[in-house]
Amino acid sequence: MNSKENLLKTLNHEQPDRVVVDFGATPVTGIHVLMVEQLRSHYGLEQRPVKVTEPFQMLGEVDEELIELMGVDVIGLSPASDMFGNRFTNWKEYKTPWGQEVLVPGSFTTRIDENGDTVLYPQGDDSVPPSVKMPKAAYFFDAINRQEPLDEAKLNPEDNVEEFTLMTAEDLDYWSTAIKNSASSGKGLVANFGGTGIGDIALVPGLNLKAPKGIRDVADWYMSTLMRPDYMHFVFEKQTDIALENLKMAKEAAGDLVDVAFICGTDFGTQDSSFCSTEAFDELYAPYYKKINNWIHENTSWKTFKHSCGAVEPFMEHFIEAGFDIINPVQVNAAGMDPVLLKKKYGSRLVFWGGGIDTQKVLPFGTPEEVKAHVLKECEILAPGGGFVFNTVHNIQANVPTENVVAMLDAIKQFG
Repeated sequence: MNSKENLLKTLNHEQPDRVVVDFGATPVTGIHVLMVEQLRSHYGLEQRPVKVTEPFQMLGEVDEELIELMGVDVIGLSPASDMFGNRFTNWKEYKTPWGQEVLVPGSFTTRIDENGDTVLYPQGDDSVPPSVKMPKAAYFFDAINRQEPLDEAKLNPEDNVEEFTLMTAEDLDYWSTAIKNSASSGKGLVANFGGTGIGDIALVPGLNLKAPKGIRDVADWYMSTLMRPDYMHFVFEKQTDIALENLKMAKEAAGDLVDVAFICGTDFGTQDSSFCSTEAFDELYAPYYKKINNWIHENTSWKTFKHSCGAVEPFMEHFIEAGFDIINPVQVNAAGMDPVLLKKKYGSRLVFWGGGIDTQKVLPFGTPEEVKAHVLKECEILAPGGGFVFNTVHNIQANVPTENVVAMLDAIKQFG
């Protein structure tokens, strides 16, 4: 079977002939641009600037050469613009603070501030305040709080819907071309059409907006889930209405060529606990997830992908009830996230996408032998009967030892 056939079996909880592998198909299963360069060097590939496909986390393109060498089975398709409003056109070279030459969109605009940190401007407009900052010792950006002082009497939930818009004819042309160009690859296709990330805290600050209005501070946003539930419901309802209209158009462009729809990266877990109760999830988030997932299941063959880090075992039944087919990652090092328990309780109803290796301790700090043993153990638990796509616990970060990443890939091939 080819990659796509193996993915379809996996998604339907049937045993594939080998474990399906993803590196780079989504913004939560990617590889830092520095690590991509090091892998290219390891495999003896031409050394050239790596494209930054997701600049917030500085993720690099896993191109066709690496896809084949790493045994990747899935291709990711993302919107025509990045999280800062820069369209992926007119690529140019950019030297990162750590000295790597990479490729970024033509409107990608940064400055070094008085502290030596790198700031970046929304839509490349340096006449407005920057929306993110990369501390000088860091390898990715952090959001800058640009929220105006809140005046309760003047709060308007419409302000938090500003960034959610209908697809244009240009957007649809982009999607149609991107999907058709990838469909002949024999790989599985994951599409992140955008606009469906209900409450995704990475999106709340409005990184692509020049002057975001409304509730944009992360702490105020979380407090508003309790203090201003009507406000939140208004935002989520409007966002969902727009998302459903966009999904109708996306279906016309994609048909059944897409296998998985990336819905959201809204986190509900911390390392040891959760951001809210399951009751709050059912009340505030689940109704809108259900609308989106139900429409997809009723009108397409796509499976729906939910990302949530952390200790989310108590949420698994609720994710299933909300209509999600896939959960990412399986954060095996978080409280209550025992892969044996998860496979037994939910493995026939949820596809586990990720969890093949701990990225906090084992991958960056273990020996190659420890990495290999860990990968084989996780695969032995999660792979039987299908329902498991190999990826790490979240993105592979910069400065992970290359030999450890190679040991991981060798172990995947050994497991088969």
